[in-house]
Amino acid sequence: MSTRRKFLSSTAKSAAAFGGLAVVAGPAIAQSSDPLIRWRCVSSFPKSLNVLYGGAEVLAKAVAELTDNKFQIQVFAAGEVVPGLQAFDAVVNNTVQMCHTASYYYTGKDTAFAFGAHAPFMLGTTQQNAWAYYGEGKKLLEDFYRGYKVVAFPGGNTTAQMGGWFRKEIKSIDDIKGLKFRISGLGGQVLAKMGVVPQQIGAGDIYPALERGTIDAAEFNGPYDDEKLGFYKVAPFYYYPGFWDGTSMQHFFINSAEWDKLPKQYQAAIRIASAMTNIDMMAHYDALNPPALRRLLAAGVKLSVFPNTIVNEAYKVSMGLYEELSAKNPEFKKMYESQKSFQAQASVWNQVSAFAYDSAILRELRR
Repeated sequence: MSTRRKFLSSTAKSAAAFGGLAVVAGPAIAQSSDPLIRWRCVSSFPKSLNVLYGGAEVLAKAVAELTDNKFQIQVFAAGEVVPGLQAFDAVVNNTVQMCHTASYYYTGKDTAFAFGAHAPFMLGTTQQNAWAYYGEGKKLLEDFYRGYKVVAFPGGNTTAQMGGWFRKEIKSIDDIKGLKFRISGLGGQVLAKMGVVPQQIGAGDIYPALERGTIDAAEFNGPYDDEKLGFYKVAPFYYYPGFWDGTSMQHFFINSAEWDKLPKQYQAAIRIASAMTNIDMMAHYDALNPPALRRLLAAGVKLSVFPNTIVNEAYKVSMGLYEELSAKNPEFKKMYESQKSFQAQASVWNQVSAFAYDSAILRELRR
């Protein structure tokens, strides 16, 4: 076995363990008799967002290497085949075989889509991973997405996001009433109940809308991507935390009929490459966000925490919304109750582990 094959064998086994893929006994390397397959994958993101858009490229490269280039996936940026927020529909309609997107963009189809990415005040990044890989989330999400004729795999995470960019200072709930605010998912429904006018806009269209005054404020991701999109040039007030986005898991959605036709070793390659992408994106953002935040502050950005009155009211509204949606939607109710139960247990552990450790470090750094 060549050195490259030995490396891929080791990578396959490691990624398999991470993704709960015990069925993979060895490297997913194509044999000479395996077919040449070419797929198209559309991203919800522009190429300028090299980490988010790049997630699909990480997968495509890994799949090619794991199959000796027998399985090739061509990646298209938002707008090249379909608009970014229509990526999921393109897969359902089999316009393309797969896409890379965040499921909460599609809560207009079914509010339960939120839980694949994030819902306000719910799981954090490590909790979301644990729920999706080893908790009830694995089966709940698989069954839910199969109902839309897609197969899905976690494919990256932005980690905790910021609260967004505002043209004016936010001191109270009254200051957000009537604001036209770019926001996705259930966060928009929560803020709507607080007087905000939510707008769901694709990444590449946010800056022009903010610059022209079509919207008054916008949230997208964290410092690295927000800096690239240039929001600070027209809206200098930067707020945190993004309580509607305590994490944001991305997914690879695959047309189920196309998935079922794939050779088993090619399916294994996608599973492994998806897990690799999930790890890669989290690490990439954790490396890039801190220096980006420093650059933004040096450029004169005014960084502030949301007033407690806003966060407290948003939490109360969120819990009320969950009860309201649970009464209407059985799928939503199953996922919400599962995440709520998981969070209650995981948060106790976080309090005595990661939270306690981070708090101790911050105390020492501030001495």
